[in-house]
Amino acid sequence: MSTFAKRERLLLADLLETCGPEAPTLCEGWRTRDLAAHVVLRERRPDAAGGILIKALAGRLEKVMAEFTARPYEELIQLIRTGPPRFSPFALKQIDEASNIIEFYIHTEDVRRAQEDWTPRELDPVFQDALWSRLERSARLLGRGAPTGVVLRRPDGQTAIAHRGTPVVTVTGEPGELLLFANGRQDAARVELDGEKSAIEKLHDSKRLGI
Repeated sequence: MSTFAKRERLLLADLLETCGPEAPTLCEGWRTRDLAAHVVLRERRPDAAGGILIKALAGRLEKVMAEFTARPYEELIQLIRTGPPRFSPFALKQIDEASNIIEFYIHTEDVRRAQEDWTPRELDPVFQDALWSRLERSARLLGRGAPTGVVLRRPDGQTAIAHRGTPVVTVTGEPGELLLFANGRQDAARVELDGEKSAIEKLHDSKRLGI
C-alpha cells in the first residue's frame, strides 16, 4: 500500500475502534458499524460493491452489506487494518494509490466531524497536494449534477472547474475541505463560497454533488 493510503487506513481503523459501533457519521443513516461494513465490503466483495453505482446490483449490495454489518465489530476493524485480500483489485499498489487515499480520508472525516467534540485536523502540505491532484482529475465527475457553475479554488489560487454554467460559485478552501464539499459533505466542509446569494444557496443545499 502507498504511504498515504496506509496511513489513512490505519487512522480510520483506530478512530472506528475508539468511537465504538454505534457512533454517528456524516453518512446519512449510517452508524460507525455500517461505515466499517461498507469499507470491508468494497475491498472484499467487488461483485456486490458494484451496486454502489449500478442500480441492477443494488439488491445484491444490500444483502451482502447486511451480512457484513452483522459480523462482530472488532472483526470488521481488523479486516480494515489488514487490508484487502490478494485477489482484490485494491491489493495492487497503483489502484490503492489512486482510490484509497480519498476513500479513507473522507470516511475518517465522516466519523470525526460527526462527533460533538471534533477539532480540525492539520494536514501536511504534501498530503494536501496529493488530495488536490486527485480532486483535479475527478472534479468534473463530482460536479456533473451541480445546479450552478462551480470552480474549486485553493488558497494559493490554483483552480479546478467542477461544473461549467452560470451563475458561477467559487468554492475556496484547502484541498481536503474541497474534497469533502465536492463529495456531498457541504455542511461539514470548511470552505468559503463566493457568487450570487441565490446561487450559493442552491449549491450549498444541492444533493447532486459527488458520485
